[in-house]
Amino acid sequence: MKKLSLGLLSLVAAISLVGCGNSGEEKTTLKVGATAVPHAEILEQAKPLLKEKGIELDVVTFQDYVLPNTTLDEGELNANYFQHIPYLEGFNEEHGTHLVNAGGIHIEPIGIYSKNYKSLDELPEGATIIMSNSVADHGRMLSLLQTEGLITLDSNVDASVATVEDIIENPKNLTFKTDIDPGMLVTVYEQNEGDAVLINTNYALDGGLNPMTDSIAMEGSESPYVNIIAVNSGDENRDDIKTLVEVLRSKEIQDFIVETYAGAVVPVSE
Repeated sequence: MKKLSLGLLSLVAAISLVGCGNSGEEKTTLKVGATAVPHAEILEQAKPLLKEKGIELDVVTFQDYVLPNTTLDEGELNANYFQHIPYLEGFNEEHGTHLVNAGGIHIEPIGIYSKNYKSLDELPEGATIIMSNSVADHGRMLSLLQTEGLITLDSNVDASVATVEDIIENPKNLTFKTDIDPGMLVTVYEQNEGDAVLINTNYALDGGLNPMTDSIAMEGSESPYVNIIAVNSGDENRDDIKTLVEVLRSKEIQDFIVETYAGAVVPVSE
């Protein structure tokens, strides 16, 4: 009986050790939604750094601005990485969601592109300006046009939420087309529709454009529209989400952004 007891104890001890070993090797998996360029590319670069910290990253790529948020809200994602804060706030208000900012990672300056003109000064009287149907970006785009001297917005309106109705001076009588899906803007530009097209950098890069050389004007790096990691309310305090943000703000990832996108994507540290 004594020998049998010792044998059983040894077996139990062995099983316990195996269990500890498996537990120590367990990984946390984060499922993060992103648009293809640059977000998914940046996340792919972060994968080995996160793996070193015990986090397996599963990147799910989207081609629009709605599904990444609805999928996150439904609990099928742990986080997403594609949007700036004004868009997030507008989405929450419109859809009744409770998504929050877990940390800013980079800025993507919006550019103005034209097949026919090399500068904004060359735009003719009555030129057609094409913008996306993302209302959250309209104030940002119109602010860029105002900075470039093409229009003046009503000073009584917060420029970040301005619409074309808030234009009070329009010396060239520009007309605005604002019903294009963001993912179609590059196609519209390539088909030479309109006189100028305002395109978000992620779609420009994904469509093979180089914002630094192909655009005729671009937002400065001081743009407040930082792209963030978004999560469901409360998840911003999770350790794995905090680690994700820390890695994306690390020197390795910031250097990758600077070297890869040459100013078309600008990293932030807070």
